[in-house]
Amino acid sequence: MNNEKTQPKIYTAANLVTIARILLIPAFIIIMLAPWASWMPEPTLAAYLKPWSAAAVFILLAATDGLDGYLARSRGEVTTFGKLLDPLADKILVAAALLALIELGVLPAWIALVILGREFLVSGLRMVAVADGKVIAASRLGKIKTIFQIIAVVTFILKDSLAMIGGLWLGFNVAWYLNALAWFIMSITIIITVASLVDYIMNSADVLGFERKGRWLRKSRSELDLTHDDATIRAISAQVLELAKNQHQTIATAESCTGGLVAGALTEIPGSSEVFSGSVVSYANEIKQGLLGISTATLEQDGAVSEPCVIQMAEGCRARLAVDLAVATSGIAGPDGGSDEKPVGTVWFAVADSEATITRCEHFAGTRSEIREQAVRAALIMLYEVLTAAEGPGLSTDESVQ
Repeated sequence: MNNEKTQPKIYTAANLVTIARILLIPAFIIIMLAPWASWMPEPTLAAYLKPWSAAAVFILLAATDGLDGYLARSRGEVTTFGKLLDPLADKILVAAALLALIELGVLPAWIALVILGREFLVSGLRMVAVADGKVIAASRLGKIKTIFQIIAVVTFILKDSLAMIGGLWLGFNVAWYLNALAWFIMSITIIITVASLVDYIMNSADVLGFERKGRWLRKSRSELDLTHDDATIRAISAQVLELAKNQHQTIATAESCTGGLVAGALTEIPGSSEVFSGSVVSYANEIKQGLLGISTATLEQDGAVSEPCVIQMAEGCRARLAVDLAVATSGIAGPDGGSDEKPVGTVWFAVADSEATITRCEHFAGTRSEIREQAVRAALIMLYEVLTAAEGPGLSTDESVQ
């Protein structure tokens, strides 16, 4: 499973925001470490403002992380370059802040070792997973960890200045209380950081060659893919809708070879309107281009049944229908139309959410009807896997899709 795609443009609005974030990191370091306050006409006032300036720049740079992601998805400009640069920019920013605090003697080095070590380990796990044809979805703990890291860094940047201001305004020493608060927040951050690493390791147990047990067991595709009947598809559809409803997520589909059958399976369930928003049945390439924004270069170079195409289908559907989650299918159901490179039964899938787009290629056997039915089930299972990954540690051993 490889979720890379080629875009003709690199300097998109989203990528320019990411590049600007990286280029402004040295400015943040200079504000933090350079003795510029002593050069000002009012050095005492400048000394008070120095940490606030650094905190403001750090918050601004951290906030652009969400901005570039929004721009990439809303404008249909998700690029391989952006997927590489965005997480790299985040790690450089956090590393710069931690190292600056260490240089100032505010933070011990082991804190940075724990936080940055976690980032290296998770990045390594993802690289191993991609090499194995799998994707480890971003967990909720990882998102919470990022928020707490920002709060903890800002607190440590400001705590001494707040102590001085508090002493002037309140008339007594508040440094101990502010220091205790800063360390309490940092302690919570470290706990969540380690917990999110454990979560990633448990969720990649199959990649590392271990079996998941107990509460950390997630239902694998083989466990869900038990039968070929309508009852199984209905059961998985119900689970997908229930998970999406609990997470307040909306779903749409972009379908080619399945011809709206995935949407049909979801809307077969009563109450699906709370979650399901709509579908684009882009059977013809003209519809793929006009409604989903598939590039001519992708269709000419890779074809409609390809990973780049199905990625753009999912991301285009998500952006144009303004939903949280979009699944796309494109394949060859037969009985004709296959080739040595792409035989009948080849189907590409993609699921796009706010964090990433994951893909999968399957090769089904059987009649045209059987291939389409298997493709519907596989698309629903991908939705199920993404939603369970976002929900938390996973299902317990006694839970099943029934």
